Amino acid sequence: MRSSASGTSKAGSGGSGGNFNKTGKNGADVEIETPPGTLVRDDATGHLIADLTEPGQRVCVVHGGRGGRGNARFATATNQAPRVAEKGEPGEERWLRLELRLIADVGIVGAPNAGKSTLLSVISAARPKIADYPFTTLQPNLGVVEMDHRTFVAADIPGLIEGAHAGAGLGHSFLRHIQRTRVLVHLLDGAAEDPFADFNQINAELALFDAHLGEKPQLVVFNKMDLPQAQECWPAVQAQIEARGYETMSISAVAQTRVREMVARVFQMLDEAPPPTAEAPAEEMPVYTVEDDPRAFAIARLGAHEWQVSGAHIERAAAMTYWEYEESIVRFQRILETLGIYQALIDAGVQQGDVVRVGDYELEWHD
Repeated sequence: MRSSASGTSKAGSGGSGGNFNKTGKNGADVEIETPPGTLVRDDATGHLIADLTEPGQRVCVVHGGRGGRGNARFATATNQAPRVAEKGEPGEERWLRLELRLIADVGIVGAPNAGKSTLLSVISAARPKIADYPFTTLQPNLGVVEMDHRTFVAADIPGLIEGAHAGAGLGHSFLRHIQRTRVLVHLLDGAAEDPFADFNQINAELALFDAHLGEKPQLVVFNKMDLPQAQECWPAVQAQIEARGYETMSISAVAQTRVREMVARVFQMLDEAPPPTAEAPAEEMPVYTVEDDPRAFAIARLGAHEWQVSGAHIERAAAMTYWEYEESIVRFQRILETLGIYQALIDAGVQQGDVVRVGDYELEWHD
């Protein structure tokens, strides 16, 4: 099973990571591969089960049922060839949500049309779509940047606009990919009407989405210095941003002016940045409850001649019964009597020929 962004998956018995496994019906592990960077959550509660960041990492999400017993296990001195056997116990099931967060060292963020894709195409071999209109980039692009025999992975995040953290524009769908990056390159459009306002807006959206994003090392890069209007407004924008405590640089991605110096500075920032850490499952407050009796059952009348018997033990017994063998059916009837279900049905008013449902099975009642 692979996840390209996010989605839900029903696991039928077990799991792995960077790869993802589950246990099959016969108890053997079944491996379901996922790309590194996949978060595994319980779909009902949203609880984080695992953050699979390393190739080969594994996590067990559900357990398979115990194996059944063959007819030899039921042999006795007086019945040495019994025609009774037991199926394997059904495995656990649960719905999971798999969410991919790209694993990149550097995230390139900025307003639409700031030149992020152009910059990525200049500093790496990536070839994202580039055009002179907003929202050209519809999905994150990854590129490997190499300099002096060293590399880092950069991600071009689609343009962010005001309200992106709440779902406006396209960038909100990809903000989670920035969470794994160690350094941010905040690219400003030198041809914009107010680059400093764009800077404040993007930083606000990052902080509203995840407060920790504001703590990441950030290099503010003023782009399009090949344009006269960018050259004119750069000194004032630089002074405003540096007054906020951010490091700045000016480049022209199109003309490739000072791009190499920018890449060298990003390498230095990566050396100084803390190592990446996987997201840890949140600790849940323990809830103490009275343990359920696995042998407990309930009887409900569904119609004039139809009944439903529910309970973990009896439903498991029904699933493990070979209904094609008379001796297996007799054994199941003994289980009904042992648990008190037989008498409970009589007391409830079951009649000859009534349908009794147990789990996924329909039985006809005979005295």
